[in-house]
Parts: sequence; structure tokens; C-alpha cells
Amino acid sequence: MIFKQLFDEKSSTYTYIVASGKGREALIIDPVIEHTSIYTDLFNDLDLSLVKTIDTHIHADHISAMAELKERTNCETIMGEHSKSEVVSLKVKDHEKISIDGVNLEALYTPGHTDDSYCFVMKDRIFTGDTLLINGTGRTDFQNGSSSEAYDSLFNKVLKLPEETLVYPAHDYKGNKFSTIGGEKKNNPRLQVSTAAEYADIMDNLNLANPKMMDVAVPANLKGLSLNDL
Repeated sequence: MIFKQLFDEKSSTYTYIVASGKGREALIIDPVIEHTSIYTDLFNDLDLSLVKTIDTHIHADHISAMAELKERTNCETIMGEHSKSEVVSLKVKDHEKISIDGVNLEALYTPGHTDDSYCFVMKDRIFTGDTLLINGTGRTDFQNGSSSEAYDSLFNKVLKLPEETLVYPAHDYKGNKFSTIGGEKKNNPRLQVSTAAEYADIMDNLNLANPKMMDVAVPANLKGLSLNDL
């Protein structure tokens, strides 16, 4: 299997490229527009054909490469059915399967960070977007976020996976590359709660500043802007 984890230093975003082997179909998760040429060069080097681009939610801290990759490769663009993006060619439902040559994902609807947040499960790992971070969780104070929905998504969906499941988030700000469900249950300070009310008390009092690119990134991602539009 080919598995590449790429990092955008400006937004601390992780992008994932997955394929069953060289010369096969590939998918990419949460790509960043400034790195589009890096992705396409990598596809060429590995003789991969990009067939699916997935965003876990409408990002507020960077512009997605989804539209640009569609323009360059004619790949299918995928988000959850709750997304308001105008560039998505396939909107998946909770528990719907996404398949390419030798790779299968299952979509999980995990609202809370935003109302369109999805995670994607693949064999021994889960791509959690901003729903579950390493020793953290996604904020719930904009884009129709909800701390109570986040609690339900975390404790009744994501954390129900086997403890050895690898966790690959959309962001990390301290150099961590992955974790496990078991590790997050044990070590993540935001998960050491017993009720949705306790979780809400934490999330509703974070008092975080808005992402610097929020006013630009959200409308750009809703419209599906490409490099020619910027």
C-alpha cells in the first residue's frame, strides 16, 4: 500500500494520499491548494491515477485543492451529504462506502466541529478531520458547530472503534503525526469527561480567535475556487 502524509506548515494541515500500489488508482484527503503541484508530481512519480478527492468538511483555515485537482485530473470530488460546497460531484451518506482499486473507506457523519464534518475509516485507521485531534478536538463555535453533537460524534461513533485503530487528523500543531483510539481515550484531556454537559463546559469556554483565513477560506471552499480564481 502507498500511504503518504503531507504537511502544510501555514495552516498545520495534514493531507493524505492513499493507493494500493504503484500504477493504481489513488485518492487524496484534505488537500491544500498551494501544494497542488506537489501532489500531481507525486502522482506522476508513483504512476498513480487520482480518481477521488475528499474533504472532511468545509475548512476555515486554508483553501482546499479539491476544485483545482478536479480541473487538472477530472477526479471525482467527495464530501458528506450535509456539505454546501458547489464543487462536490458526490455527496456521501453516513456509513456509505467509498472504493477505488484495492482501497475501501467508510464515511462516518460526525457533526460538532462543523455541521458537515465527516470522518473516513479505512481498515486499521481513521481519518478524523477536525473531529478528533491528537490530544485535542475540533472547536465547536462556528460553521453551525455544536459541542453536544461533537460529544455524540466522539463518544458514540469515533471512540467506539477498536482501541488499536490509528488516528490521522486533519491538523496538528505540535509535530504529532498520528495516534490511536486507545491513546486518545487515555491521554486526550478533552475526552476525560462523563457527560455531554461536561464536554460542553470545556468547549464553550475556549475563547479562541477565529482562524486568520476564515473570511477568505470558507467562501472560497463553498464556491470551489481553483488557482485561476485566486
